[in-house]
Amino acid sequence: MATPTAIAVSLPQIAKMIDHSLLHPTMTDKEILAGLELAKRYKVAAACVKPYSIPVAKDTLEGSGVLICGVIGFPHGNSTTSIKVLEAEEAVKAGAHEVDMVVNIGKVLGGDWEYVTNEIRSINDTVSKRGAALKVIFENDFLQDDHITHLCKICTSLPVAFVKTSTGFGFVKQPDGSHTYTGVTIPNLQLMKANIGPKVQIKAAGGIRTLDEVMGALSLGVTRIGTSATTAIIEEAVRRGINMPPGFALVSPVDSHG
Repeated sequence: MATPTAIAVSLPQIAKMIDHSLLHPTMTDKEILAGLELAKRYKVAAACVKPYSIPVAKDTLEGSGVLICGVIGFPHGNSTTSIKVLEAEEAVKAGAHEVDMVVNIGKVLGGDWEYVTNEIRSINDTVSKRGAALKVIFENDFLQDDHITHLCKICTSLPVAFVKTSTGFGFVKQPDGSHTYTGVTIPNLQLMKANIGPKVQIKAAGGIRTLDEVMGALSLGVTRIGTSATTAIIEEAVRRGINMPPGFALVSPVDSHG
């Protein structure tokens, strides 16, 4: 275990690291609306929603200061580039301030970097010219270090606003037929941080469910967290005495497994 690192932080600062995730495929309209109200109550950075939920998110979050983040090519990144561009364009037109896209994972694994670069560029251009920010999801569970490094360099060269670790749904099939999911890891966050430029931020998502995991990611240079465990994280912060004035937390980087 690493030596604990003292980090001064306030409750609003923790909240503004969080993209509250409303992406599970079984979520009903009622559950999504409740999640949007929760995002508004805690004043998180953004509510992360499926494309069809963007209009209700716009209505619910109007004037709250909570951004709307729409996902495209989600969760497997298999749509054609033209469809992803159209999805991104429609998401921003509907009210999304940010767009989280999934790379074409097969093209990444096959080393077709021209395709991958052109796709990310096309979507980034579509989003940024409308004043929105793009986060590029790598789905690290499927990738090796050299894939992650190369993607970071592509995203830095364009540049995009964020690189993101995972969708939260990247389950890897094992030889025995079972599926496992790791999500965020310290080595991957360190690798991403080492290979992005100063204009690119990191969003960590996939298995982050505790305050210690949030603070550990913060200590590694992460500026945004994707999680559905917002209530548990905020309540733990309050229990520890982190409140509206700057509080103080003594934390270590903690590996997160989903």
